[in-house]
Amino acid sequence: MVQLISKLLGALLAVLLLYIVPAAQAAERQDDISGLNVYHSTVRFVDMVRSKGYITPTMYNDFMRELELTGNTYEVDLEHMHKKYVPEYADASKPDSFLGNYETVYDGYYDAQILPVLFPDNQQPKSDQARRYTLMAGDYFTVRLHNTNRTPADLYESWLLGGSDSGKPAVTASYGGMVLNEDY
Repeated sequence: MVQLISKLLGALLAVLLLYIVPAAQAAERQDDISGLNVYHSTVRFVDMVRSKGYITPTMYNDFMRELELTGNTYEVDLEHMHKKYVPEYADASKPDSFLGNYETVYDGYYDAQILPVLFPDNQQPKSDQARRYTLMAGDYFTVRLHNTNRTPADLYESWLLGGSDSGKPAVTASYGGMVLNEDY
């Protein structure tokens, strides 16, 4: 009886070491490759926006299509920080009390404000200038994203560790910077 249990345990351990662990490592490598591809696509998209000073529906759709090639689904957050200068007054109700200084303030625009410009409810063609979201030189543009699905590496990890799930996304990317040009 003891021999039978030890043989079964040995066979189970052999299957685990020969098949399951290499498959789990291959899935982790696939997540790493997906992460590199996502980061590369994000950098290319953000740098294009920063150098052109605008986003078109075609640019956004091409970026999303590149993300889909990894086989994962993503939550993408766009952030535009618009720079503006606000004059300082001793008394805001008196225009002649200007102190001679300006304060730099950033107004934030996010998906809720950007995507309706790119994809309005009307039937305008994609090349229409009204569907172009414009930024100004000196503004900041950032893209943050993470996967929303469970990758094969997540499934292997939860199975090997007995159902515990870290809950953090396997593929993330964040990139941004100052808008350098207004090419419109």
